[in-house]
Amino acid sequence: MFQFQKEQKVCEVGGVKFGGQPGDYPTVVCNSIFQKGDQVFPGKRKDGFDEKMAANLLKTQDKLTEETGVPGMADIVANTGEEFRTFIDFVVENSDMPFCIDAWTLQPKLDAAAYCAEKGLLDRMFYNSITVWEQDLDTEISEMARIGVKNVLLVAFDQEDQMPAGRIKGTQKLLDAIEKNKAQFDNIFVDTSVMNGPATALCGLANKMIKEKWGFPACSAPSNGSYMWKEARIKWGFKGWSAVDAALESLAAFMAHDMIFSGPMIGASRIMPAIATSDAFLATAVYSETGRLPKDENHPLFKLFPDFVENLKNN
Repeated sequence: MFQFQKEQKVCEVGGVKFGGQPGDYPTVVCNSIFQKGDQVFPGKRKDGFDEKMAANLLKTQDKLTEETGVPGMADIVANTGEEFRTFIDFVVENSDMPFCIDAWTLQPKLDAAAYCAEKGLLDRMFYNSITVWEQDLDTEISEMARIGVKNVLLVAFDQEDQMPAGRIKGTQKLLDAIEKNKAQFDNIFVDTSVMNGPATALCGLANKMIKEKWGFPACSAPSNGSYMWKEARIKWGFKGWSAVDAALESLAAFMAHDMIFSGPMIGASRIMPAIATSDAFLATAVYSETGRLPKDENHPLFKLFPDFVENLKNN
């Protein structure tokens, strides 16, 4: 249950390791900043953001990483290349965490990637993402290769087959497009596309299939499921909804997710302790079955439960 026969790829972005066998490394938590509706925008987006609040969000996430052992990452969301330049500079000035460049349309992503190349940040940057529904996929991939993008996320989905096998078809389609354009990337990750809360289970199963077939690190965005479930907040208020959110993220972390996209960074203080607990839970299950402890010395199992680890070793 906790060992893949296929050799697992371990990727490194900005000093953070992703992937490997279950329990080897903690789940990377990627929280978004500067997304639509982010509280760092006190007024209209074009009027600028609250730099003090944004800096505090980044510092809080870094502090949580230090306390829990769960690596944090920033998913920088922007609408234009100009916005990306401003936001990237701000994140880099305030934190050493790796970051994604995330936009709905093609050109802003390419502009952001080119800016990162200019600033020497490609080792730390994660391209989010190439998708099965991009109409100009060949142009996107060839431009990414020309810029020198190193780390890329594939968003895999098949509208006609929404079961886990459809995500495999979607992944293969994107890998074929990369090969067709003779592009090479250092690190490839696969996002298996959350549709709602319970469907995150399909992502976990698809991730398992992807890791068994290719050995790629795999992930999804459970927050898409929790944040879209408006009825939960209506029925149970913020406190009840936040429990649902943390539970969904934690279940995903336990189920073949090397990384999760966990929604707005303001939720990091809720999500990262939950993921740390889930990671320690998974690592203990792995040890029971395989006798293998995590490879990362800062893993939450070691960081938060050192006495328990010593008990495990002595049994």
